Amino acid sequence: MPALDSSLQNLSVSEIVAKHTFGTWRPQKGWKPMHVVRADGVYFWDVAGKRYLDMSAQLMCSNLGHQNEAVVEAICRQARELCFVAPGHATTIRAKLTEKLLGVVPQGLEKFFYATSGTEANECAIKIARLMTGKRKVIARYNSYHGSTATSSALTGDFRRWFAEPVGCAVDDVLHAPECNPYRPEPFKTASDVIDYYDYMLSNEAHVAAIIVEPIVGTNGILVPPDDYFPRLRALCDQHGILLIADEVMSGWGRTGKWFAIQHWNVTPDILVTAKGVTSAMAPLGVVAVNRKVADHFEDGWFAHGHTYESHALTLAPAVAAIDEYRRLNLIERSAQMESVFRQKLSALKDRHPSVGDVRGKGMFFAVELVKDRKTKEPFGTFKDKYARKPMVIDQVVAKLAEQSVSMIGWMSHLVIAPPLILTEGQLDDCVAALDEALKITDALAKG
Repeated sequence: MPALDSSLQNLSVSEIVAKHTFGTWRPQKGWKPMHVVRADGVYFWDVAGKRYLDMSAQLMCSNLGHQNEAVVEAICRQARELCFVAPGHATTIRAKLTEKLLGVVPQGLEKFFYATSGTEANECAIKIARLMTGKRKVIARYNSYHGSTATSSALTGDFRRWFAEPVGCAVDDVLHAPECNPYRPEPFKTASDVIDYYDYMLSNEAHVAAIIVEPIVGTNGILVPPDDYFPRLRALCDQHGILLIADEVMSGWGRTGKWFAIQHWNVTPDILVTAKGVTSAMAPLGVVAVNRKVADHFEDGWFAHGHTYESHALTLAPAVAAIDEYRRLNLIERSAQMESVFRQKLSALKDRHPSVGDVRGKGMFFAVELVKDRKTKEPFGTFKDKYARKPMVIDQVVAKLAEQSVSMIGWMSHLVIAPPLILTEGQLDDCVAALDEALKITDALAKG
């Protein structure tokens, strides 16, 4: 290994990374990233040899578990065969992945664009919608995250959008609306109330191209809508002549017990966007899938999008292998079967801990929401607290879990429990035991 620059020789890997690379979504001062040296299955290890149970699949993306051998081999095999050609060429692996996807995406989605991230895929989806309709406006929802580039930042509803406004964030063309939150329904009591509000918006706005939604809201709460929400939303989009875009970057690939969450409601969007679990995060790939009506528009219309790494062979090969692995391991069905196990074990926490306000989820995609008071549902932290850089109680809970060798994402006032789909019931028990200890922090602050 080449010698380090003299200014770096006395620094650890973590210190070099913190000093000379950017940590995302945070002030840089005080960042001390964990030095991870390996990962396998549902675990990863730091440089000191400590093993962590990965209960959020890193960023809710390592769905197959870490270092799946079939996916690793697919990457190596493709690297030996063909690493890269310009996207204007056809490749065997591009045809193979397309064939595989046609067998798993909602019926009616027939044409694909291959990007290198969910953010890029959402940019493409919005551009497609605007090019097809000739309209500019897009409706997104407040408790949402769609990415970090200009358009996807504007779509994002949570506080991360605020930092980008107004510079670099094309907010003028995005309208935000409420999501459907059964735990915190105010000011709308039912899914029908929410849809009626969208109808009101569309009746008072012109030039709307599309509405983009996470079928199950991801980081911002694992919000599962009532069963009447998506059928009514699909009908509303058809009524007003706008496109429905489903952002399945996080909720796809078996996470909820279906290949894609939207399939729980037998609804097909006009455009579906996905990433993360498509390769189990072992290579960067984003996918945009469109229906025939959208695809046909571009037979004569100009498809004004593309980039150098579009349809990159090294990103497509692991996706083919990952789809085969989901099937071989029966992980879609297993995720559905594990839902009752997750619900029972996590709901039991509510009986033991007064700070647990709600437990919700689908498949192996759950949230445990923590509150100061169950009656008022007052959270321990909000977007405005985070934006103001106030200390967050949820960070204390996450740190306590890490002490006990459990890695988990904490967000505002809830924990995101979305492990690799190969997690066993015994490993879930290990997680719950660690939660019992960590939740003492919030119990001490909660109103009894």
